[in-house]
Amino acid sequence: MPATPLNTRLNIRYPLIQAPLAGAQGSALALAVSRAGGLGSLPAAALPPARLREEMQAMRGSGLPWNANFFCHAAPQPDAPRQAAWHALLKPYFDELGLDAAHIPSGPGRQPFDDEAAALVAEFRPPVVSFHFGLPAPQALERIKRAGAFVLSSATTVEEALWLQAHGADAIIAQGLEAGGHRGHFLSDDLTRQAGLFALLPQVVAAVRVPVIAAGGIATAAGVRAALALGAAGVQAGTAYLCADEAATSPLYRAALLAAAASGQAHTALTTLMTGRPARGLPNRLTRELGPLNPAAPAFPLAAPAAAWLRAAAEKQGRADFSFFWCGENASACRSAPAAHITQALAEGFAAAR
Repeated sequence: MPATPLNTRLNIRYPLIQAPLAGAQGSALALAVSRAGGLGSLPAAALPPARLREEMQAMRGSGLPWNANFFCHAAPQPDAPRQAAWHALLKPYFDELGLDAAHIPSGPGRQPFDDEAAALVAEFRPPVVSFHFGLPAPQALERIKRAGAFVLSSATTVEEALWLQAHGADAIIAQGLEAGGHRGHFLSDDLTRQAGLFALLPQVVAAVRVPVIAAGGIATAAGVRAALALGAAGVQAGTAYLCADEAATSPLYRAALLAAAASGQAHTALTTLMTGRPARGLPNRLTRELGPLNPAAPAFPLAAPAAAWLRAAAEKQGRADFSFFWCGENASACRSAPAAHITQALAEGFAAAR
């Protein structure tokens, strides 16, 4: 792989970033990808403080390049009537599983970037820090850059890419609509404004001066080649790693993905039913019976505690009826293999593009 501004700056062999997989990985997967020549990522927003500290220690102790990913959403104001309506909508499912809807546990959901997170970045000094849903406040961003971090953030439109460039992002992740997990949108929640990767990518490349990283539906070397042909300086892949040996994907999650791969096709849907914000994954009973983008779901992340409680109770019975298995539209490319093998297979796309 010849040297490029991106892999030279990030000290990686391939300009290939493993997308942070909240709920499906820890440091083991990130380290395996970094050892194989890519950039492993840690989903910091989904980890409780004590666990995050342990995982960041493991990453720093490796001496390898790595990325810490955080969310930049604004915490919503509690809305008691909407929350009550949400719980009422889910009550028949709670009753079916023998759960008392009066005792839904509280949960932190996804944590926005705050002073505590900024202090961890200053302490552990990840070489790369990436964000979803925009960027932190200027003072916090400056603190991150003083720690030596290269800053990435996701854009789902050209307008968001220009905003990120103007507000200090060192590179931009162009996230196509086919990507798994949460949409990275932050200027508008209108999904009609978001395009598939290969429509979005060349527009973003033409609009900005900083490097652009392609994300969404890239799970093969052919996808890597196509992204590079459209001007990407690198690629980000997440779904391709969900069944890696080092991933923490649950048995039910892994089985669902491998079944989709065996069939040669994977039906995915964007839904607000898990967290309150559109995210792509495999459909389930809730998306079929309530509609995937049901407006009753409270604002992100206030929908999560009730939905997660329902999911956990069903999974204890071996049922995936209410599970949300995040993945992109190219989930049929998932396979069980060491992360190093998956990284090398994707990296063939760089070699072919020389």
